[in-house]
Amino acid sequence: MATTRRVPVLATLLAVLVAPGPASTGAPSPSPDRPAAARFLPSTAADLAALIPPPPEARSIAGRADLEAVLQAQAWRSSQQVEWAKRIADGDVFDNADVLGPWFSARSLPFTAQFIVSVEEELRGPVGRAKDAFRRPRPPMVDPHVAPCVHLPSGGSYPSGHAAAIYARAEVLSEVFPDRRQALFAWADRAAWGRVLGGVHFPTDLVAGRDLAAAVISAMRRNPEFLAAIERCRAEAAPFLAEKAA
Repeated sequence: MATTRRVPVLATLLAVLVAPGPASTGAPSPSPDRPAAARFLPSTAADLAALIPPPPEARSIAGRADLEAVLQAQAWRSSQQVEWAKRIADGDVFDNADVLGPWFSARSLPFTAQFIVSVEEELRGPVGRAKDAFRRPRPPMVDPHVAPCVHLPSGGSYPSGHAAAIYARAEVLSEVFPDRRQALFAWADRAAWGRVLGGVHFPTDLVAGRDLAAAVISAMRRNPEFLAAIERCRAEAAPFLAEKAA
C-alpha cells in the first residue's frame, strides 16, 4: 500500500531535516468577550520568535530533503489523506475529541474554549514576527511540481502557524488532562503533518511551529493567571470525567 511505503522514506528524510533546536494559524478569530491584547504571556518575556533557528537554505542538502519530503507526500497521498489535510486546514481545538471523547466540545466546556482562544491570540504575535523575519516561500513557490490540495495561504511558510496552534493546544490540554499527554501529542503530530500532505508547508516548518508553541506555553506557565485558568479548565471538565469513569 502507498502509506506503508511512504512512512519510512519520509521518516528518513525528517531525520536529515531536523537540526538541533529549542525543545519542545488556523487560529480562531478574536473573541469579542476577550481582547487580543497579551494576557497570559508575561510582558517581560523575550522575543520568543528569536528562539527558533532559521529554516534550511533551499539549495542545501537539508533544504532539498525538505522539498523532497513534500513531493513524496504528494506522490503517495491517498484520498483519505487529502480529506485529512482538508480537515486540518479547517480544524480547531475540539478536533481533539478524537482523543478525549465526544463530550469534549465548546458547548460542554465554554471556559476551556475561550481560554484556548486567548492563548492562540497571543501565539499569533511570535508566529507573525518569525514569519516576517524569515519570509520563507511556501513549497509551491519553490517547486511548481508541488500541487496543494488545500488553500495556499499568502504568508510565509516558516514557522507553520497551523502547527504552532496545534501544538499549543496539545500543550494546554496536556496540562488539563495530564494522563492523556502522549495521546494528545501523537494526535498533534498527525494533525501537523496534514500541512505537508496538503502541500503548503515543509516538515521543518512544522518543527519550528512546535518549538515556538512550546516556548510560548513555557513562558505562560510562569504567569499565575495562566495556572489559575488551567485549574478552572480542570474543574470544568471534572463532571464529564467523573461521568465517563462511572
